Amino acid sequence: MSVNNMLKVERLTKSYPATSGELTVLRAVSFSLSAGDSLAIVGPSGSGKTTLLGLCAGLDLPSSGNVELAGEALSDRGEDARAKIRNEHVGFVFQCFQLIPTLTALENVLVPHELRGESGREPEARALLARVGLGDRKDHYPAQLSGGEQQRVALARAFINEPKILFCDEPTGNLDGENAAAMIDLVFELNREHGTTLVLVTHDLDLAKRCQRIIRLKNGSVVTD
Repeated sequence: MSVNNMLKVERLTKSYPATSGELTVLRAVSFSLSAGDSLAIVGPSGSGKTTLLGLCAGLDLPSSGNVELAGEALSDRGEDARAKIRNEHVGFVFQCFQLIPTLTALENVLVPHELRGESGREPEARALLARVGLGDRKDHYPAQLSGGEQQRVALARAFINEPKILFCDEPTGNLDGENAAAMIDLVFELNREHGTTLVLVTHDLDLAKRCQRIIRLKNGSVVTD
C-alpha cells in the first residue's frame, strides 16, 4: 500500500429517504491522507461532518463513491469484513465515551483485544492508563470516574491496538477547558509518537488549527480544503 493513501475518499455521497423525496447529507466529497497526517473536519451542525466520519471508518456505507482505508476498499465489503478492518487499523474517540459500565477502566481499555480473541496485553493497557494519568484509577468503574477521566480511558482504549488511523468525533465536547486542552495535547502526542493518521470532527477552531489540514463542510459539500 502506498503511504500516500492511508485514507482515500472518492466522491462520497450519502442520501436518506425522506417524506419530501430524498435528503442528501453529503455530496461528492473527495480527499486523501498519508500516514501520520492530521485533518480537522469543521462546519455548522447538520453539515455532514459526523456522517463523513462514519463513512470514512466504515461504520456506514455511502449511497455512492468509495473509501479506501489502509489500502482496503470498504464499499464492497460486508459488515463483518468492515469490522475486521476497523479492528485491525482504526481507533475511535467519541463525544459520548461509550465505555462499558460493568467493566473497570483497565477492562474497558482491553476490550479491543478481547474482540480479537487476544489475551496477555494487560501490561500495555496499564502503561496506557498511566500515560493518560489514570494509573491509580485502573480498577475504578466508569460511574466512579469524572467525564474527563472517562474520556481519557476512551483514548487509552483507542490506542491499545496501535491504530494506523484515529477518528475523533468532538473529542472535547463534554470536557471543561483544562481537561479539553490536556486531552488534545495527548492526542497529538500519541499521533506523533505512533505516526497515527488523525481525523477530527470538531466545532473548536483552535483545535482544528493544530491539524495540518482543515476541510470545511457546508450543506454536505466541501467549501474549503
